[in-house]
Amino acid sequence: MAGHSKWANIQHRKGRQDEKRGAAFSRVAKEITVAARMGGGDPTFNPRLRMAVDKAKGVNMPKDKIDNAIKKGTGELEGVDYVEIRYEGYGIAGAAIMVDCLTDNKTRTVAEVRHAFTKYGGNMGTDGCVAFQFKHCGQLLFAPGTDEAALMDAAIEAGADDVMTHDDGSIEVLTPPNDFLTVKDALAAAQFTAEFGDVTMRPEAEIDLAGDDAARMQRLLDVLESLDDVQAVYTNAALDA
Repeated sequence: MAGHSKWANIQHRKGRQDEKRGAAFSRVAKEITVAARMGGGDPTFNPRLRMAVDKAKGVNMPKDKIDNAIKKGTGELEGVDYVEIRYEGYGIAGAAIMVDCLTDNKTRTVAEVRHAFTKYGGNMGTDGCVAFQFKHCGQLLFAPGTDEAALMDAAIEAGADDVMTHDDGSIEVLTPPNDFLTVKDALAAAQFTAEFGDVTMRPEAEIDLAGDDAARMQRLLDVLESLDDVQAVYTNAALDA
């Protein structure tokens, strides 16, 4: 990682996202609605819904808002029919960016995403232009000081794909996307609670950006993440916090 702190980078990204609490409510409510529409309203039998509900609880979303979002997905309450769409492009210094959206108006969404790329130094690309640089997987990150040997044994037994210890002492566990919750639950039962965990698009290799390049890239990412229709933004840029 060229001396870059995996722990600091993810904590920095998560912290900036947590600051946008109002946007987080809207974003997770959409995800809950779509998950319930696709797989039913019971999180026990709908892993995607369970992950969405967990995210909602993580940002302290009130229970009644969670329940209403589920009911919109199951048709018990009137709701919007969202479409999932992904846009790809390049940021500062050619860093790869993927933008996942849920929208009821694709024309509006693509215009807003393209405008953000163009105005803040990036370029929107074609489908597949950067996707090959990412791996779809479950990711769990554990704080420096975690018992590496014990965590590795528990993770392998639970069905994890890989366990990596980074230079900063943090430990990263990767899982198949569909096994994320199973591995997470097994590790929690073994007294290992991740500081961060999600099914994500993880970059196969990172590009270190510092100084003005890092600041410009952070601005582009912030603008993309602030768009109402954007659910998640992934990049292979590792920014100096």
